[in-house]
Parts: sequence; structure tokens; C-alpha cells
Amino acid sequence: MRPIVEMVSNLVAPAALRRISHRTSQVKPVPIRWDQTLPVLAKADFLRAVGDEYGWLGGFDESGILRCALPYTIVRKFGLRMVRFRMETIPWGANLDVAEEKSFLSSVVQHFRSTGADVIIPPTNNTLFRTYPDGASAAPYGSYVIDLQQTEETLWRNVSKTSRQNISAAQRDGVSVREGMELLDPAYDLIRETFRRSKMGFMPRDSFHCFARSLGENCKLLLAEHQGIVQSFGLFAFSMPSAYWIYGGNIQDQHPGATKLLQWEAIRLFRTHGVRKYDFYGARIDPPKGSKQEGINKMEKHLGASLAQGYVWKCSLRPCRAWIYSQAVRVLRGGDIVDQEEHKLRDYSPTI
Repeated sequence: MRPIVEMVSNLVAPAALRRISHRTSQVKPVPIRWDQTLPVLAKADFLRAVGDEYGWLGGFDESGILRCALPYTIVRKFGLRMVRFRMETIPWGANLDVAEEKSFLSSVVQHFRSTGADVIIPPTNNTLFRTYPDGASAAPYGSYVIDLQQTEETLWRNVSKTSRQNISAAQRDGVSVREGMELLDPAYDLIRETFRRSKMGFMPRDSFHCFARSLGENCKLLLAEHQGIVQSFGLFAFSMPSAYWIYGGNIQDQHPGATKLLQWEAIRLFRTHGVRKYDFYGARIDPPKGSKQEGINKMEKHLGASLAQGYVWKCSLRPCRAWIYSQAVRVLRGGDIVDQEEHKLRDYSPTI
């Protein structure tokens, strides 16, 4: 695996950017200059772990000033080169408006088409774009988030009465939460089993270990225990902008309140680390009544989260080869997230 990176001499630090433009005139690879002030899933080590090729694309205005960046990976599978974004557009400075971002994304499509990629597939669950390029297929999508720049007392008041009771009952009954990165193997087993109960596949063990290791100090594994038995695990990725609940797993007959207690302790932990936002890593908009997705959304809302909304999208770059992807994903999973959710696009007004 190798980075696709071109050194660009006219990068400007975000604080120095002042120009407001409504069009990015050029898109090209830029160096990956990640630090803790940027989203963790833009980190080079992480991108390297989840992609066969990876990098950042920068959008420049007419004066050659960097206005935004977009981390990406390219996954090679079934003979296809598939682009997948792991983060939405990162503004590089203030006042990147939606029209300028749309122009940038259209140029991103042209860039990948010119480099021989076959298709841009839907991004990961955390990724919420404010807009999408012309010619793309898009769908509404969201994520439940909690503003951690509040007092702990306010965060607790925002948790629903029933969830507070569940958490308090778990504490009284001796459920405890601790960190446990040394338990990646049992965490993998329980997360995979949880996915299996939902009739969903999960990544191989070595890929899970690689995923966690690539995040380094920006990864935490929390577990809830009761009477010496693990009730649930949660794998988190974080940096200053946000902490993401990436994967979770629980035993079938877990103690009531154990997972909510784990979540509450994670919220408290990341707040003390100076993280600004707690992100539950994706949510469908208006899922069917009684569905599992609705139940998950309700749990996250009852923990004090608000729904942020945006778009996910995909785009054909080489139609014949993109058709292979579309047919394969329909056979394997009944379509991707865009296929399943794009009917909701009419009359949709996102709020990010």
C-alpha cells in the first residue's frame, strides 16, 4: 500500500486564509498534514490501513490558495478500483460555502476519472457531506451527535429519565466500565457475534487488529463488566474535533443498562480529554417503525444526542465497470446505502 501524494509548495496555514471564493479552480493531491486538531479518520496511518491507495485531495481557488481537503482511499477488489471517502470535506480556513464545496466535489470526480478509477462508492457511516456533485447518486443520511462542550451536569440532564434510571441501576448492581486495549481478541469475538445475530458480516480478525492499531493513541477500547463477566465492548476513535463509536458488541443476555453505562462513561471520558463532539457513527433518516435502525436511533437520542443531517453519495466513473459494482452489491446486500435510501431524497432538507 502506498500514499498518492504530491508535494505542493503553496500550501497556506488555515489561520492565514482569508479569501472567500465560490469556485475551486484546481484539485490535486496534497501532503497529508494531520494533527490532533483534525478529524482522526483523516490520519495517514488509518487511511493506509483501510485502503490499497490513499491520500488527500486539495481544492485551490483561482489565487492558488488551499480552500479544503478531502481524505480518500482506493480499494482494489474484484478487479475494480473503487474510491471511498472516510471523511467529508475538511474546510481549510473559514467561509467554505456549499456552492464552493459542490464545485470542489465535481472537480474531485473529474480527478478520479482521469486517474483511471472505476467508481466512487458510498462513504463510511461517519461521513456526512453538505452537498454532492452533479451526476452523482445521493441519499439523505445522518448521525446522532452530542456536544461535549457542556458541563457534565448539563450532559446528564440531557439524558432521558429512563436512560438515567438504567445507568444508575447498572451502577448500583455493580456494573463497572474500564479501558482494555489488551482485550482486542475477545472484543473482536463479541462484536462479530453481535453482527452475526443481526445477520451481518464482519471483517476478519487481522483486519480488525490492523484497524485498531492504525489509530494508535487515538483508539480506545472500553468494556462493561458485571460479576467478572464482560457485558459489552465499545471501540472508539477520537481526536479533538470528535470521538466516534465505531464498533460495539454485547452478550445476548447482558445486564440491563450495561451498554448505556458504557456509553455514558465514554461521554465523560472524552469530555475530560477535551474532545468537542461525541458521534454515534451514522444513522438512517426516518427508518421504518419498529425496525432495528429505529431502535438504535432512539437509544442514541435518549442518551442526549441530536441528529445531524447531510448526504452520502456515489458516482460512476467508468460506466461499464461501475455497473459491475452495482450488480455485485445488489446481489450481495440488496444494494448499498445510496440504493436503499435515495428514495427519501425528495423534499429532504439536511441540517448539519
